[in-house]
Amino acid sequence: MISIIIPAHNEIDNLERLLPMLEGMNSPMSIEVLVALSCENNDGSENIQRTPSVEIIKCVRKGRASQMNAAVKKSTGKILVFLHADVTPPHTFFQDINTTLLGAYDAGYFSYKFDKDNYFLKFNASFTVKDGIFTGGGDQCLFIKRTVFLKLGGFDEQQVLMEDFEFFDRMKKNEIRYKIIKNDLIVSARKYKSNSYARVNLSNLVLLVLYKFGYPSIKLKALHDKLLHTPYQTST
Repeated sequence: MISIIIPAHNEIDNLERLLPMLEGMNSPMSIEVLVALSCENNDGSENIQRTPSVEIIKCVRKGRASQMNAAVKKSTGKILVFLHADVTPPHTFFQDINTTLLGAYDAGYFSYKFDKDNYFLKFNASFTVKDGIFTGGGDQCLFIKRTVFLKLGGFDEQQVLMEDFEFFDRMKKNEIRYKIIKNDLIVSARKYKSNSYARVNLSNLVLLVLYKFGYPSIKLKALHDKLLHTPYQTST
């Protein structure tokens, strides 16, 4: 069983597009989809038409880390996949995950490209095909063996921003074997519609550097909200 966990905050349009797509994909294993709605979600996502393989969870605690951990507790899969609602997986998504985890790896990520044809966005996406300072971001879709995820203690719920990078740091410290799949996800460029390219990139760089130097998570979140206009929940 593969458990796909989708943290969401007012993402009804993306969920209505993504859920049927996931269920229509070929998979070497059974799948279940758990949508973890934020406690402040108010767009009616809990009423989305769904099949028996899709479960909607309304979380009681704030934060994407809390949402994803809550969904893990409800899940039954031996493989956990953390997918953002505005990301479109490639056709061989499940085969890629299965092949990777049957091999020498315990976890993995995907490369991605944006849904907008723009030179600067292509440049950004080029960093996702190999290890680097930005590896481990939520848009790269972490997939991991359940036993390994639990051994690492799950996502840190005190990390209200950069929870994905913090988890990746723990993966590296514990020498978890991972692979970056060079088969692009399609990531929404909507953040760049509300903010300029320069503003997004400089803000992300500042936030990441501050995180690396141990800047408190709650202060990072406050700074993020001042720097960037995002009408949806984000992990940067």
